[in-house]
Amino acid sequence: MSDGNDSSRDEVGHGAGTGPRAVRYSLPIALLRAREAVMSHFRPMLAAHGVTEQQWRVIRVLKEAGTLDASEVAERAFILAPSLTRMIRSLEERNFISKHKDSSDGRRVLLTLAPAGEAIIKDVLPDSQAIYDALEEKFGKARLGELLELLDELAAWSRDDEPACAEE
Repeated sequence: MSDGNDSSRDEVGHGAGTGPRAVRYSLPIALLRAREAVMSHFRPMLAAHGVTEQQWRVIRVLKEAGTLDASEVAERAFILAPSLTRMIRSLEERNFISKHKDSSDGRRVLLTLAPAGEAIIKDVLPDSQAIYDALEEKFGKARLGELLELLDELAAWSRDDEPACAEE
């Protein structure tokens, strides 16, 4: 059993040989672990308000951006288009959003936050703020701000920025 001081690994978990990074130092796994830790606080709160995290992302995107094409909502909310199609039906039935055809392009479906969607945001806001306050108390406002800045930088990294793989 390791005591955490594995001398065959460097400071970011690279193996001494050609093996993979230690799981603790795998960025994709670390991001998933952090996401689950954060969402373990938000999921029950959203469920208590009768919305899923995916529905909440759609509602938040529309609140922030206003009227958007369905494909833009899917992209900004990180939801696959087929899932969004089903979700639109549900959110529309609950009067959280309204949809209509784009007058200049009948193929485009435009989505807008409806008054009930505005109301759910107002209902959720105090509970959401309490979770953010707890995060700030635990980690510090400055550190959370720094984390969000770093994550924004990381999210902006595109495949075009990747170094070319050397051919052997």
